Amino acid sequence: MSAKSGSATAERAEQAIKPSQNLSKEDCLELFKQLYLARYFDVRLIKEKKRGRLRGTLYSSHNQEAILVGSLFGLAATDWISPIHRDMPAFFMKDFRFGVDNPNRLGMSIEEVCCQVWGKEGSPGRARDNWSHIGSKSKKIIHSTSMLAGTIPVAAGVVYADRMQGGNAVCLTYNGEGSTAQGIFHEAINYAAVHKLPVITIVENNQWAYGTPVEMECPTPDVADRAKGYGILGLIADGQDVFDVYDKVMQAVEHSRAGNGPSIVECKTFRAYGHGDHDDDRAMKYRPAKEIEEGRKRDPIAVCRKRLIELGYLTGADKTSYMAEGKNAGESSNDDFPPEIIEFMNKGIEFAMNSPMPAAEEAEQWVFWDGDKP
Repeated sequence: MSAKSGSATAERAEQAIKPSQNLSKEDCLELFKQLYLARYFDVRLIKEKKRGRLRGTLYSSHNQEAILVGSLFGLAATDWISPIHRDMPAFFMKDFRFGVDNPNRLGMSIEEVCCQVWGKEGSPGRARDNWSHIGSKSKKIIHSTSMLAGTIPVAAGVVYADRMQGGNAVCLTYNGEGSTAQGIFHEAINYAAVHKLPVITIVENNQWAYGTPVEMECPTPDVADRAKGYGILGLIADGQDVFDVYDKVMQAVEHSRAGNGPSIVECKTFRAYGHGDHDDDRAMKYRPAKEIEEGRKRDPIAVCRKRLIELGYLTGADKTSYMAEGKNAGESSNDDFPPEIIEFMNKGIEFAMNSPMPAAEEAEQWVFWDGDKP
């Protein structure tokens, strides 16, 4: 497919009924709830760290929740995802719409994810890391790495194998805009394009790659323009609008399932804090205060709330209940979040804090080949 035909496809899709217009009231309210959950996960861990009950580095997804929630919502259970460090909620939110307590749900439990954060026995990584270097073949989650874009060729191999076995899965890979300047990004996208593999590369363009601004990372106005060089579909989503993210990702998913190959979906957003909590103070110096204020002006929860009010799905007191938007972690309280969200998170945290550390004898596990021993 040429870049010109890809552009025409995008234009036709824009004129058609958007996927979000087919969402039910219950679906829309579920999206809203999931935004709260992703935000509370972030807020709660920051608070636990400040209380001295948590060690290790935190990589905040604050202000970027619409990207995760909107992109995951329309996937089939058998689709694959490849999250990165700023996507920690994705590990337990995959397949979330099919019931958080559904034993057949293909997503990790909140207990597993919290054990990972706290470095406890029940963690997928068995306390070898406190953050996102985890995955699950059975849950269709590719293990994340610190080298962003490095999982795109892995995703290509996964869906290639799936196609050879008669499957129809797609894979969403999440990457920062800075990763699109790496050689491996281009090699992997080129490979996926040549073989028409259903790899959808989500670019979380939060304007900064650690301390490097986007204009020093990419020579084109939009990172999605990189798709033109490979003759694939390139889309731009408002990363603050969960419905627009859903629409663009579903367009890419349908494009891939039809056998048309990969795509790039650039989600424009803004990083609320530093690269990690170790960088928060420094980030206040290399990013002007006015830029931060402007970048955080459109909170994903507020944008979604406005849409639900316009649709008539939030009425009366519900329109102004649980006002979590526009607040930093230190300014937020449990009163800003629905009780079921707090209960869900409490369950995971309490389980993790009460779990033991792995046995010392596990230190060599996964280091040396040990026959058929798990």
